[in-house]
Amino acid sequence: MDVLVTGSNGFIGKNLVERLGRLEDVKVLTFDKDDRPESLKEKALSADFIFHLAGVNRPEKTEEFYEGNRDLTKHLTDILATNGRKTPLLMSSSIQAERDNDYGKSKREGEEVVKSYSAQSGAAVYIYRLPNVFGKWSKPNYNTVIATWCYNIIREIPIHIDDENLKLNLVYIDDVVEHFTRHLDENGRSGVLYPDISPVYEKTLGEIHTLLQMFKKSRETLLVPHVGRGFERALYATYLSFLPKNGFSYELKGHRDERGTFYEFLKTLDSGQFSVSTTAPGVTRGNHYHNTKNEKFLVVKGKASIKLRHIHSDEIVEYEASDEKMEVFEMIPGYTHEITNVGDEEMILLIWSNEIYDPENPDTHYLKV
Repeated sequence: MDVLVTGSNGFIGKNLVERLGRLEDVKVLTFDKDDRPESLKEKALSADFIFHLAGVNRPEKTEEFYEGNRDLTKHLTDILATNGRKTPLLMSSSIQAERDNDYGKSKREGEEVVKSYSAQSGAAVYIYRLPNVFGKWSKPNYNTVIATWCYNIIREIPIHIDDENLKLNLVYIDDVVEHFTRHLDENGRSGVLYPDISPVYEKTLGEIHTLLQMFKKSRETLLVPHVGRGFERALYATYLSFLPKNGFSYELKGHRDERGTFYEFLKTLDSGQFSVSTTAPGVTRGNHYHNTKNEKFLVVKGKASIKLRHIHSDEIVEYEASDEKMEVFEMIPGYTHEITNVGDEEMILLIWSNEIYDPENPDTHYLKV
């Protein structure tokens, strides 16, 4: 299947082309403002499906709204109609089409063009009135307020919020292109459809700003918000995409002495923290117990002896640990424990604790194993 994407170098276009590139038996044809205008005809006539994303939303002159959103659409559908084609076409419109500003009117008139094309040819036409779309490869000061804020907050450029309670309806770029590509398999459909995209996230400017500030501060606090699902997952991925190339890393603060090193690596809101330590040969760490706190140990380099003893017993439980076997060891509440580097080289230990370390209430009590 040959698929044409107009506006292929734009925010949505780049993400759609990437998604299409992972589909089997799909050849992607692209058309953007830098291409020869006459190449549009050749590509449109060879396409089995057209994603028409090209448009104008930030012109220097008002008439450019209509040239980019209505007239280009008319030119595309005229090519198809003149040559007797009924190629399925998906058009990216905007919720602004319901309004009477020039951008909205130009989009609405573009919709009428593709609806007329469908009526005359019998082609399937999909018109997506998109709300605010956010995600990687968007442009600051152009596509979305989220793009602008991500760019500015990372670079410590001040931002201004007139109304923190103002609500936005937002859709994530991955969800958009997933909905778009589903229509490639709808053979035999005809007529005009206005599909919806889900999920739509309703968020206030204040909520968005708070999350972005937490993302920025997480390099210092090591505390990462819930970023595994939903809006937070999508926003965090977007935020990271705006990091400058010289800003992909950050240094941890830790402790270093003759025994080795200890660094806290990552803290969560409700599932504890991760740390990493190094231990010199022959050195023992620990000799303490916790009443409620619990930990998991994983030796990722070297060899170690791990000993545990119930605080009301003389019996010692001992394990051998090494990087030859990825084995996790539980530090049980009420058991004093220690770990000794029994190898000839530095031992590296990955530690998970179920709670963030609180110096006011560490729940760590010295007792020799």
